[in-house]
Amino acid sequence: MEPLHPNNTTIGFIGLGVMGASMARNLLKAGYCLNLYTRTKQKAMSLLSEGANWQGSPALVASNSNIIITMVSYPNDVEEVYFGENGILNHIKPYSYLIDMTTSSPLLAQKIESKAKEKNSFSLDAPVSGGDIGAKEGKLAIMVGGIKEVYETVLPIFKVIGSNIVYQGLAGAGQHTKMCNQIALASNMVGVCEALVYAKEAGLEPTTVLQSIETGAAGSWALSKLAPRIINGDFEPGFYVKHFIKDMDIALDQIKTMDFEAKGLSLSSSFYKELASLGRENDGTQALYKIINDRGQLDDL
Repeated sequence: MEPLHPNNTTIGFIGLGVMGASMARNLLKAGYCLNLYTRTKQKAMSLLSEGANWQGSPALVASNSNIIITMVSYPNDVEEVYFGENGILNHIKPYSYLIDMTTSSPLLAQKIESKAKEKNSFSLDAPVSGGDIGAKEGKLAIMVGGIKEVYETVLPIFKVIGSNIVYQGLAGAGQHTKMCNQIALASNMVGVCEALVYAKEAGLEPTTVLQSIETGAAGSWALSKLAPRIINGDFEPGFYVKHFIKDMDIALDQIKTMDFEAKGLSLSSSFYKELASLGRENDGTQALYKIINDRGQLDDL
């Protein structure tokens, strides 16, 4: 397989949310011809003004592109975009490359790959981590499942949007790896919020505390990137609460087939669902602080 580069590649990009829009913009800046579709065309307007092309459906994206990237919200969105009557798989050209970067089900990733093979095309599941900041900076972590030769072919495209790109194994392996990421993050977010509440209750200055602990053994992406947002009262989404709940539910469903109990994940999931029930599903994941700090009072620092 010949590696892909701007001169031989037209990329179709479906889904322009908090992260997807920045990912698409980085591909456009790198010189790739870009075909766009998202359910709300208004979200595409700035990219269209920068040179991207609008397509009116996933079917048109598929028929006019040789590589299609999807970054949608939920597994049912993935199902519709790929398997619907006007979906990708009914309209792709032979030897197309399909890359689903949505956090979704490993079984669905395997289903997409199987159908892509029937169409003489290739599929990868490549969920990402890094939030809005990582997407804007082109420094996302990308976890890839599928045939390794296909991964190596599209690696130049991954390098435009990510900096930590790791091949994990066959179809579904990328999604399983993302579940590991979300499980680790779920308990970590509880710890970050509890640490900040403790600092406040102890009469400490949270920013000064953060200077000491973020570079030590407690250091993490959430502590460095999200704790400052909490301290500043910034609960805007880099990653939505509602999407994190979706991810945790996928992980918990997978865990039902395994021989262990994820108590930390279950606890974090219950906190986030409580937060969503209070109307905060569109906040960023750092809004967990609102529950940890004051059990539903929704006070800021």
